Amino acid sequence: MLERDLGVPMDAGLVLWITAAVFFRAFGTGDLPGSPTTPYQSLWRYDHVTHALSASIVAAVGYASARAVDVYCEDVSLPSRFAFAFVLLFVLAFGVFWEVIEFVVVVLGTLLGGATLTQYDLGDTMLNLVFDLGGRAMLVAVWNTARPSGIVDALADRLEARTGRSGSRED
Repeated sequence: MLERDLGVPMDAGLVLWITAAVFFRAFGTGDLPGSPTTPYQSLWRYDHVTHALSASIVAAVGYASARAVDVYCEDVSLPSRFAFAFVLLFVLAFGVFWEVIEFVVVVLGTLLGGATLTQYDLGDTMLNLVFDLGGRAMLVAVWNTARPSGIVDALADRLEARTGRSGSRED
């Protein structure tokens, strides 16, 4: 859908990466065969692995978006050190947002009689944020700031199409 409807180039590796993140999140919410518990409840650190994988997707989206604005706008210049910091802060902000949503869903589920997510304690929440920030997000921030991407060009093209004017395009 991203490639067909939005023109975002999707190679097999990117599709596998996104699919793996979605699969592990979805798989974690269902009961394990022959067990009344979910992978989040019964597999050691499953939650942290899924946070690290999802954080890498969020980091890639943050980087591609910021870099597309940098490529498109003449007035914007994002040095690689700033882009690196931006990606890390973007992932951390999204991680905090996710933890707040998780908390609200747990409270609502408890009030309505059917919890769908598990939130253990503040220590677990902080560890999730550490995995968000220090795990895959750090790797993606380093990897993406070191090389250009076809996705960045596609996003910059979309900005040009929406505004009707040409950006700086300093490829």
